[in-house]
Amino acid sequence: MSLLQRLDNSILVLIKNSMHSIIMDKFMIIITSLGNGGVIWLLIAALLIINKKYRNVGFMAIGALILATVLGEGVLKHLVQRVRPSADIPAVNLLIAKPLSYSFPSGHTTSSFAVAGVLAKYLKKYSIGILGLASLIAFSRLYLYVHYPTDVIAGIILGLLCSKLVIDASNKMINYREDNNKEISV
Repeated sequence: MSLLQRLDNSILVLIKNSMHSIIMDKFMIIITSLGNGGVIWLLIAALLIINKKYRNVGFMAIGALILATVLGEGVLKHLVQRVRPSADIPAVNLLIAKPLSYSFPSGHTTSSFAVAGVLAKYLKKYSIGILGLASLIAFSRLYLYVHYPTDVIAGIILGLLCSKLVIDASNKMINYREDNNKEISV
C-alpha cells in the first residue's frame, strides 16, 4: 500500500473514531444530500437567474456545474477508476446508499466548489457562507466514508478550476460583445 493510500486511510479512520455520533451522523446525511445531483447549487442558480441583476452569475454557476460534471463524472472517474473506501474497507457500515460510481474525484465536492467559486467571486458578501457550505458538503463525503481525502482535495481543485474557466470565458464574451457594440455604434 502506498504512503498516500495509508495517509488517506488513516485520516478516514481518525474521522470515524473521533467524530462520529448520532447527531453528527444525521447532520452529515442532510449536508451530503444537499449536494446530491448538485440540487442546492441548481436551486441557488435558479434563484439568481430569476433576478435580472444576478442572471449572468446564475448562468455562470450552471455553466461551472456542467463543466465540473463533464470533467469529473464523465472523464476523470472513468480514467482513474478508483474504488471507494467502503469497497476497500468492507467492515464499515455506510449511513447512506452505496454510491455506484468510482471515487476519484469527489463529484459532490467538484460541483460544490465549481459553483461556490463563481458565487464567491460575484457575491462577496456571502462568500464565507457559500464556501462554508461547499466545505461541509466536501467533508460529509469523508465522514460518510464514500471518498478518500485525496478524492476531496482533487474535487476542490477541479471545481475551482472549472469556476475560473467559466468566469474567464464569460468575461471574454462580455468584453467581445462590448467591443463589437462600440464598433457598431461608431
